[in-house]
Amino acid sequence: MSNKLNPKTGPSEPPLYQIRVQGHLGHQWADWFEGLTITLEDNGDTLLTGPVVDQAALHGLLRKVRDLGVPLLSVMCVNPSQADALDIKQ
Repeated sequence: MSNKLNPKTGPSEPPLYQIRVQGHLGHQWADWFEGLTITLEDNGDTLLTGPVVDQAALHGLLRKVRDLGVPLLSVMCVNPSQADALDIKQ
């Protein structure tokens, strides 16, 4: 995906979240997930990563996961260096 995480996210920037779901989602879902980066993992999971402006937006994303019917595995708020390190591992 062409979306890149901003490693210089400051205190005024929205926090980065990583949402892990079971199964592979196609990249055509990127627009539906409001531009989050979609990473397909070797174990069959999908990682959605990107800034989320507030809790209402986070709940909206989680509703979309629910509406797709895919199992939600985890939701983590990460700092940019953690997100970069996880991207390198994948």
